[in-house]
Amino acid sequence: MRGSVLVLLAVALAGCGGSFFSASGPTKGAILKHSDDETPPYTLVELSADTIAPYMRPREPVLTPAVSDTPMPEVKLVSGDVLRVMVSDSSIEGALFAPLSTGGTVFNKVRIDSKGNVSLPYLGRQKVSGLTLGQVEDKLRGTAAQYASDPQVHVELVSDLSGSVLVAGAVKSPGRFSALEGPLTLLDAINEAGGVLLEPHLVRVILRTGKKVETYSYQDILSGGNHPVPPRSEIIVERARQRIVAMGAVSKPGLVDLPSDNPSLLEVLGTVGGLNERTADARGVFVFRLEDNKLSSEPLAKVFRLDLRDPAAIFLARNFLVLPEDAVYVTNAHSYEFQKLISPIVQVLILGRSVDAIGN
Repeated sequence: MRGSVLVLLAVALAGCGGSFFSASGPTKGAILKHSDDETPPYTLVELSADTIAPYMRPREPVLTPAVSDTPMPEVKLVSGDVLRVMVSDSSIEGALFAPLSTGGTVFNKVRIDSKGNVSLPYLGRQKVSGLTLGQVEDKLRGTAAQYASDPQVHVELVSDLSGSVLVAGAVKSPGRFSALEGPLTLLDAINEAGGVLLEPHLVRVILRTGKKVETYSYQDILSGGNHPVPPRSEIIVERARQRIVAMGAVSKPGLVDLPSDNPSLLEVLGTVGGLNERTADARGVFVFRLEDNKLSSEPLAKVFRLDLRDPAAIFLARNFLVLPEDAVYVTNAHSYEFQKLISPIVQVLILGRSVDAIGN
């Protein structure tokens, strides 16, 4: 029966070799070694005290005491705005409008229709869209002068579409928010919407004003980069592409959000649960990165390697900056690969012995 055992072993290794010897990525040797006539498609950087300087985390930014300017914008009325109009007459007897001493004649909730007009008793239909409040007062005063002696007109905005700001996306309470109480900044508008749903460094803010589109990091806004928001703007709050891929012999491989604005390799490894103690090769910690090429449209590929068996490597990992879209990969230890080779052999030998026992 020994021959049948060998046949079973050969068949098992031939048919299942792909699964037994597979890994989640290249071996350490495949990354580090190339034949003399073969140029690797990437630059290998062995991280050390002499090579880490260009790849270190930046220092924490200095806090700025400056606050955002909040200039009062000139609001021009649009369809949908609601006005409160007061018209008074200096005459007492036979006047169409009440005197100013009694508060004048007030028209509440005067809405600008879809054609930009308002309709008022005696004053008729008036085109007001595109005008400021002061211009509307002058226009109505001119019309009221036909029916009143020295008329006074006061117009105020009680519900504004023209000065409001729309906030949408990754906020708690998206919606349209009024600027009646004063001009809004990016932080004002986002706070009115209940704040963001993600960590600040994971948020990107898009501001559309009708004339241009601008993009901001929410972390930068909090650090002093707040900006005023023009009327009728739209603010979109969305998840920034601040992710890396963790692969190989780590405890929690997968697509991972960066743990901070400028994370170190040590932080990232901590986020994914560190190296897998049973399978990882501490000598094979790699970071794969594509960088912009100033001389060509083709990106530059770099592979950084760190040997965590060296105690000094912990300090290097603490200072090495991990960028969005990096891939952090830890190779398997040789002992684990050997175990994957031996396990199927042992299983086949046990199976063969069982077959032999049944035959006897």
